[in-house]
Amino acid sequence: MNRRAIRFFMVITTLLVLSGTACAQSDQPVPYQEGLHYFLIDENAKPNRGEPQELVEIFSYLCTHCNTFDPYAESWEKRKPEDVSFKRVPAVFGRESWELYARGYVTAEMMNVPPEAHAALMARIWKEKNIIRDMDELATFYSQFGLNKEKFLSTSRSFAVDGKLRKDQALIQTWGIRGTPSLVLNGKYRITGSAAVASYDVMFDVVDYLIALETPSVQEASAAAD
Repeated sequence: MNRRAIRFFMVITTLLVLSGTACAQSDQPVPYQEGLHYFLIDENAKPNRGEPQELVEIFSYLCTHCNTFDPYAESWEKRKPEDVSFKRVPAVFGRESWELYARGYVTAEMMNVPPEAHAALMARIWKEKNIIRDMDELATFYSQFGLNKEKFLSTSRSFAVDGKLRKDQALIQTWGIRGTPSLVLNGKYRITGSAAVASYDVMFDVVDYLIALETPSVQEASAAAD
């Protein structure tokens, strides 16, 4: 067996142990492919030493696909590795209606809103068909989760919220995000729905594969085989 084959075997074996990567009917490992199932954003991007890996969902409350995606994200979050963090970043894409909800999300996040507010807002929009059309209504909505309405409104107009929104939208552009929902792992990999990634289950399978690929023990096995 040549060195290339040995390296491939070592990496795939470790991936299977760590992430349970799916196998074909022949029981041979089928790794996901860059440029088909996921896209490389920055090959040098990685968490700082001692920091967890990070999965980011780019979403909007006004995106019906994001509403459908939410249960899959919640299910994955419950089973994710302890050393992987998960967060959401709201997209705007130049749409005024999306900007309202993005600003509201950032404001609520800065004020430490409880996690259950996210699902509740999705349910209000998509199950109850009760659209919120201004920041005052959003402040009223978030007040039921313990946020002071007047403080929410003043915070939503703050430089801190403006700056966070600008930073988020710049990141989304840098990551090459064109639609929602999309996933970004470690600022390095972009995972979106496509013909090759035809379901949300597959999206998270790809995420699990990449998390395992980025795990130090896998990288050490790969380096040792070189």
